[in-house]
Amino acid sequence: MKTQYYTASSLDGFIATEDNSLEWLFPLAELEKTSYPTFISEVGAIAMGSSTYEWLLRHAVRLGAVDEEAWPYSQPAWIFSSRKLDAPAGADIRFVQGDIRPVHAQMKEVANTKNIWVMGGGDLAGQFFDAGLLDELIVQIGSVSLGHGKPVFPRRVFSPVLQLTSVNRVNEGMAELRYKIGRASQTGAA
Repeated sequence: MKTQYYTASSLDGFIATEDNSLEWLFPLAELEKTSYPTFISEVGAIAMGSSTYEWLLRHAVRLGAVDEEAWPYSQPAWIFSSRKLDAPAGADIRFVQGDIRPVHAQMKEVANTKNIWVMGGGDLAGQFFDAGLLDELIVQIGSVSLGHGKPVFPRRVFSPVLQLTSVNRVNEGMAELRYKIGRASQTGAA
């Protein structure tokens, strides 16, 4: 079991635009031709921040619309938010706030032997990192530059904490980097 931050980033280090848009990402690769199908099959629990969750509700689920879709994940999802948010019918959504350590313990129990996916955003992944709970970063780097936006990992981290374990070319527009996170010299937020 690993706790993994699996995400996509622009060349200049942003996972979303300033208004939380991911539209820049979709032309870069077909999801089924990336590592995602294998990755998601090994996930037993999902953590996400409220901006990511609200983006999914607006763009993937279209909550409340005539053409509303089902929640796209079968795994239980813990949504970190201090606000009251709606949930799609039939989705295993758990709203939480505060210290991530007790929530991570709940997620581990539910995930059993499967992995925990810290879906987003970058600051939430950073909180898992700060608590010493993040095992791996998987970042697909797209061939775009956003100039501004939401940073992929808003923490100051120096080698040898991040140990590059693999580099894979997804296609002409994207490469995937995998990093193991070393524990002994792990640093927190700067």
